Amino acid sequence: MDLNLIEALDALLAENSVTKAAARLHTSAPMSRALARLRRTFDDPLLVRAGRDLVPTPRALELRGEVHAIASRARALFAPSTTADPRTAVRMFDLQVTDMLSTTFIPSLIDDLREQAPGISLRLRPESLEDVPALREGLVDLEIGSIRPGDSEIHSEALVTETLIGAVRPGHPLAKAKNVTPQRFAAADHIVVSRRGRAHGPIDEQLAELGLSRRVVAVVPTFASALFLASETDVVCIAPARLARRMLDTLGLRTFPVPVELPAVTVGMAWHPRNHHDRTHQLLRERTRHIMAAAAEGVSR
Repeated sequence: MDLNLIEALDALLAENSVTKAAARLHTSAPMSRALARLRRTFDDPLLVRAGRDLVPTPRALELRGEVHAIASRARALFAPSTTADPRTAVRMFDLQVTDMLSTTFIPSLIDDLREQAPGISLRLRPESLEDVPALREGLVDLEIGSIRPGDSEIHSEALVTETLIGAVRPGHPLAKAKNVTPQRFAAADHIVVSRRGRAHGPIDEQLAELGLSRRVVAVVPTFASALFLASETDVVCIAPARLARRMLDTLGLRTFPVPVELPAVTVGMAWHPRNHHDRTHQLLRERTRHIMAAAAEGVSR
């Protein structure tokens, strides 16, 4: 069945004229050919001559309403989306957010969405989904964090370039130091965040080049745990300067520049093409972009 015949039949039954039906559809194709095919398909003449005009047969009159409804639904399918304003949409989004951001960025995002789009809810998925193509499989709608190069079909956008700083509680010897040297930094006890339990990282490599090493007293799987422990005991924790500011202030931690050269950390977001043109998903990305920019601006002041 050629579904284009539905549109042709709708025009023919509306105009009762081959010429006017062609004009209605803005086509130069001969509508008489379409009418001949329709007559064979329905085994009925559908439109017959009555003087200079065409008039519908009883079968055509029987079909007219249903044909028009089907043609209208088909046109609506290809029409531009007329969905409700995304700010009033009710939607649940699955997010995969690096632990560093789950306690620093997500509170700001929740507060923002409660005002800008209160119908949007967030569900945070475990970081273990990093090991599967979660975006492609639809398990995750938006990934936010350190975006690693991957599948070329995935859309991604850099949001903030972060500088890492040291964080200690007010009573720590480094809290009041005017200049934290590599030697004093290495001599302190450290706490490391690693989901995979790794105690060694870029800081240790930089210290090794200076002939120094540090003592790692604990490795914890989450950023929140590390900052809480740093607020309760004399250990050094590494934190992002801008995105962690809210939590650092909440816990009353003091910060200082890390006295070794560390690469900057780029925080971005990634999403699958299936969501690229979705208006509500676009709003979520826009609000994420806004909050990240606000965090950067807040530190620069």
